[in-house]
Amino acid sequence: MIDPATVPVYHLYNGDAIPCIGMGTFGSDRVSPEEVAGAVAGGIRAGWRLFDCAACYGNEDKIGASFRAAFDEGVVKREDLFIMTKVWNDMHRNVAASCRKSIEDLQCGYVDMLFIHWPFPNYHPPFCDVNTRNPDSKPFSVEEFLDTYRQIEALVDEGLVRHIGISNMTIPKLDAVLSKLRIPPSACESELHPCFQQRELLAYLKVRNILPIAYMPLGSPRRPKRDILPEDVADMQLPEMQAIAKAHNCHPAIVCLKWALQRGTLPIPFSVHNYEANLAAAVTEKLTDEEMQTISTLERNNRLVKGQVFLWEGANDWHDLWDEDGVITGCTDC
Repeated sequence: MIDPATVPVYHLYNGDAIPCIGMGTFGSDRVSPEEVAGAVAGGIRAGWRLFDCAACYGNEDKIGASFRAAFDEGVVKREDLFIMTKVWNDMHRNVAASCRKSIEDLQCGYVDMLFIHWPFPNYHPPFCDVNTRNPDSKPFSVEEFLDTYRQIEALVDEGLVRHIGISNMTIPKLDAVLSKLRIPPSACESELHPCFQQRELLAYLKVRNILPIAYMPLGSPRRPKRDILPEDVADMQLPEMQAIAKAHNCHPAIVCLKWALQRGTLPIPFSVHNYEANLAAAVTEKLTDEEMQTISTLERNNRLVKGQVFLWEGANDWHDLWDEDGVITGCTDC
C-alpha cells in the first residue's frame, strides 16, 4: 500500500485540495463492470483516493458497492475520497435526475466534482460502432451549454455537488462560455498523452486556474475498437519512451504518468491489475529535465478519441467537432 498522505495534491481555484492522480473507471468494451469495481476496491486499499466515474460507463452501481464496503469496513471515510462523475449527453436537460442517480448508485451522498461529459447533447448508445449517427445530433450551442451548466450550479447551491467540471472542450468553446458562468469550472478533462500534448489548451487552462485532467494518459491501447484507426500512434511503443522506461526500470506507462504529473496535469489512468504501480508513479523518482524535453518532441497531433459518433447532419467529418480553425463549427448563437 502507498500512504495516501504521501501523494501530492493540487489546489483548485478556491483552495480545496485534490490528489494529483486519479483512478479512471472506463472499462471500454473490454472490461466488465465487476472487474472495474474490483479494481476500485483494490485501489482504495492500495492508497487511491480520487476516482473518476461517469454515468455512461454503466458501472456506477457496482463501483458504489465497492465504496460502501470500504466505508462500512472502516478502510476510508466518505470525506477521504474525491469522487467525480459526469452528466451524459441524454441528460443535459435533466441534470438533477442524472446527478441524484449517480449519487444513489455510487452510494456517496454527494459528488466532489460533476462534469458535463461532452459539450453538446449528441447521444450515442453503448457499444455502438464508428458509423452510428443520431438524427437529433446538432452542433454546439452556447445557450444549451449554459442551460446545462446552470443546472449544475444549482446543485452546488443545494450541496449535492462541490465542484463543477467541463470536458472535451476547445479554446473557442471556452472563450464563448467562461465569462457567462456564475461558478467557475474547477477542472477540464481532455485527451492528453505524449503524442497528443495540446500545449495551447494546457496553457489556456492554467492561466485561468482550471485544472487540466488528462484522460487516456497512456495513449489508451485498450480504448473502444471504434476509436482505433491504422494511422494511430502507440505512445508507449515509441523508442524514446521505451528508452526512458528502461533507464528508470519501469513500464512505459509509468513514464507517461510521470510526464503528465510533471507538466502539471492530473492523469486518470485505469488498470485492472497495475493500479498500485500507477499510483506509485506519483511518489517515486521524477523524470529528468532531459527526459521531459525528449518527450516534448513526441507530439504527433495524434487525437485518439475523434468523436465521429457525435457528428450532426451537415458536418463534414470529425474535425468539425474540434474547432481546429479557431471557429466553432455550425454554432448559430456563438
